[in-house]
Amino acid sequence: MSQFAEVSFIGDDDSEYFRRLFDRTFNNLNTRYLLPADEDEVKRSELHHRMMQFVFQGNNYVGPVKEALQFGQHRRVLDLGTGSGTWAINMADEFPRAEVIGIDLAPLQPRSVPPNCTFELCDIEGGIPYPDGYFDFIHARSIHTGIRDYPQFLREITRLLRPGGLVLLIEPDLIPIVNGKPVALAPAGLGGGDWSTFWETYRNCLRRQDIDTTVPQRLTDMLTTTGAFENIVKRDGNIPVGFWPKDPLSLSVGQLQWLDYDLFLPALRPMFLFHGLTENQVRSLITGAQRDLYHPVAELSTHVNIVHASKLL
Repeated sequence: MSQFAEVSFIGDDDSEYFRRLFDRTFNNLNTRYLLPADEDEVKRSELHHRMMQFVFQGNNYVGPVKEALQFGQHRRVLDLGTGSGTWAINMADEFPRAEVIGIDLAPLQPRSVPPNCTFELCDIEGGIPYPDGYFDFIHARSIHTGIRDYPQFLREITRLLRPGGLVLLIEPDLIPIVNGKPVALAPAGLGGGDWSTFWETYRNCLRRQDIDTTVPQRLTDMLTTTGAFENIVKRDGNIPVGFWPKDPLSLSVGQLQWLDYDLFLPALRPMFLFHGLTENQVRSLITGAQRDLYHPVAELSTHVNIVHASKLL
């Protein structure tokens, strides 16, 4: 239990949970995780949540969530890497009889929350200190870049879920899509070259941190390999970036993803510097990617992998 603490916001000085690195604020619980923990990252988390709600047609989830939570008196939901806490709060409002717990590396969540919603600090890589079979529904979104051993992460989810419980995994690809085609390396003479170079650099930095950057594409196979799940369903989220879509729904999604990336690009400056790039190199990478984002000569998009499954009875 030493790596786990409930977060109380009222009257607390939470400065001990944060550190400064290259002019941004980071969590102090897992120093290997190199995305900021500050106001801009909270905004980005909320933008990502709103975007996924559009993808889910106004809902906070896909799959048989209501079925997993409708029976019994003590239903429990776990949100892994809760970030701003918006998803957990929305779920607590929608399911007032369920206990919703959001865990994260930093206390970024609001102070005023529904009575059935709590937030706690936990380094997921160090284990999640709840009993076996404690949760009915576990949600993990956009957190694989902070997990070095994703198979072990899935084993921990398996342990925490009750038989018949539901898991929902949502992970965006790290390979950008330019004019409808995934681009792993910067293309010569093709629009979006600086954009692709930025993402290639990001993937390389993650690999140096022992992060498997292929996890998003392999979620279904990885869940299958555990041998612990059935009814594994994969859904694809094709996400435009920017203002080029014609239909209103795709345009709304594209605008929100554009705003997300507008905050994401400078957020990677500390990571790039930490891994040895010079200030000039980092500035060139970010300004180049911003140029492709702000003044696109190609249609940018991304892909989100969405998988839900039920634990075997």
